[in-house]
Amino acid sequence: MPANPVIDDLDQLARDIKSWGAELGFDQIGITGTDLSDAETHLLNWLAAGRHGEMDYMARHGTKRSRPAALEPGTLRVISARLNYWPEAADADSVLQSPAQAFISRYALGRDYHKLLRKRLQQLARRIEQAIGPFGYRAFTDSAPVLEKALAEQAGLGWIGKHTNLIHKQTGSWFFLGELYTDLPLPVDAPGDNHCGTCRSCLDACPTGAIVGPYELDARLCISYLTIELHGPIPVELRPLLGNRIYGCDDCQLVCPWNRFAQLTAEDDFQPRHGLDTAGLIECFGWDEATFLDRTEGSAIRRIGHERWLRNIAVALGNAPTSAEVITALQARSDHSSELVREHVAWALSRHGDNNAQDAAR
Repeated sequence: MPANPVIDDLDQLARDIKSWGAELGFDQIGITGTDLSDAETHLLNWLAAGRHGEMDYMARHGTKRSRPAALEPGTLRVISARLNYWPEAADADSVLQSPAQAFISRYALGRDYHKLLRKRLQQLARRIEQAIGPFGYRAFTDSAPVLEKALAEQAGLGWIGKHTNLIHKQTGSWFFLGELYTDLPLPVDAPGDNHCGTCRSCLDACPTGAIVGPYELDARLCISYLTIELHGPIPVELRPLLGNRIYGCDDCQLVCPWNRFAQLTAEDDFQPRHGLDTAGLIECFGWDEATFLDRTEGSAIRRIGHERWLRNIAVALGNAPTSAEVITALQARSDHSSELVREHVAWALSRHGDNNAQDAAR
């Protein structure tokens, strides 16, 4: 990072940064230091317990995630930003109660947030440069080993709830986070206070019991991990618990009382595209790879690829009520070139009483 510029009034600069952030469309800006020692202990214990599953990069990055100056030398402060994403979409609970429909996590219904948020953080940094001259910074949007929720909590953007997501008292938890690591010695904000109290709605609602205790998530059981991060077969014993969730899971957020105050996003890019908030399982299962790539262009969904898309939907179809249409759709993929897809299709068919599929799924 370049040498620190001389700034007469750091308090005013911090106020200006928050004002510029609001002008750029951020819903809140907070500032914190770099001491994440408590969060680091939690991270290391989580890794030692193997709760990161196959996300080897979590262990590979080690304490670089919890020590900002180790990731970006010279970092003194972190400017943390949040941006609401709750879209005007089909009612999530209704989709979850409609087993023929495909449930996709609300954050993934629109365009991929990474580029939008990162571009906006860069715009904020340039606005700061216009005011004070060159300074050291680096923008992150889930793009490097960053403990973004711990930083956001310390920056006063909310508190980490029992489901391990960040919650804001006025707007709930439906928002994205991004950071500017900087060498500016800005005044820091007071950390967020915890308001979970005795509530355990998220623990009770988790379909797979992935929230193994308050503030303790076992990713190996989490539907978001199983449908997005896991590359191989979904464990057989967990498949019936996925229901019709084909990309991510929002159950813990949907039941959170604080999300009664959720605010609709002002970003058009986060609105549903290609009817993904009302899409049917059979329709999505029929997409060939070219169609999948076309319908998921600019979407976070594309990262799982067509093979895992079919894997996930096969499980959901296995959980759907038996019908001729469901069986026909599955049989059409029973000789798919991917062994991963074939195995999940065979399992799904076995759920609908296909004796030949039962033998193949064993």
